[in-house]
Amino acid sequence: MKQVQIGSLLLLATSILAVTGCGGGGESVAIDGSSTVFPVTQAVAEEFKKVQPKVRVSVGVSGTGGGFKKFIAGTIDICDASRGIKDSEREKCDKAGVEFAELEVAFDGLAVIVNPENDWCESLTVDQLKELWRPESGVKKWSDLNPEWPAEDIELYGPGTASGTFDYFTKAIVGKEGASRADYTMSEDDNVLVTGIQADKYSLGYFGFAYYLENKDKLKLLGVDNGSGAVKPSEETVRGGTYKPLSRPLYIYVRTSALKKKQVKDFVDFYMEKGGSLVKEVGYVPVSDEVAARNAEALK
Repeated sequence: MKQVQIGSLLLLATSILAVTGCGGGGESVAIDGSSTVFPVTQAVAEEFKKVQPKVRVSVGVSGTGGGFKKFIAGTIDICDASRGIKDSEREKCDKAGVEFAELEVAFDGLAVIVNPENDWCESLTVDQLKELWRPESGVKKWSDLNPEWPAEDIELYGPGTASGTFDYFTKAIVGKEGASRADYTMSEDDNVLVTGIQADKYSLGYFGFAYYLENKDKLKLLGVDNGSGAVKPSEETVRGGTYKPLSRPLYIYVRTSALKKKQVKDFVDFYMEKGGSLVKEVGYVPVSDEVAARNAEALK
């Protein structure tokens, strides 16, 4: 099975993905949402195309929040989500009569990244990250975090406010979902963040671990110290729960009404059957047997 190239796939999402499996028949599966979950879902879509070439599977990347808006409005069958559904979104689903199945498809560790020319910082504490990213933060230079570090401005990169990664990071690090300084370069496209960090020696950013793996020759991964010593994300530390507090589950949400369409049901069944091996291929951690059993029960 070929290695999935996350960067090229994401950049071509709006052109190539819209015609994935265009072989006639008029059957389609519409998916949108998290850029973090995108690599897994697109890998599944490409494999699904081999067995059901007449089904058109489109995968968008408008962020978790953007995906849920379309999901509630009924314009997509499946929402990729890098966080659990919010109470406010659940209420809107109830109001709109949208029933759904929540399926956990992988585990991810959020990666804290710097430029590879950064030779002064190997890890940051959770307190340092909080001080750096909190609203109205006074941290401007590296030396504000540690007086031994350069007195150079930190150029910050991170996901936009519609991203589930943004929601998760702010809650885990700052302590409140959505609480963040605003003076940073933001994008829903993680490849934009990769490019920005790669180009600036004094940069720092965060995004899903799979995007670091895709670009590890261009970036430097930092450890995160929650008080028990610095730990970097890996399959072992994410699954084992030692990479705290930046490990998280990833989801797809499927409209119950959409499962009445044969092509959607076939695609979701295929996702549950084949997703585990593809999850590892794109750099995430597969779910446990217990979670897989819970997914099967949810689909019933």
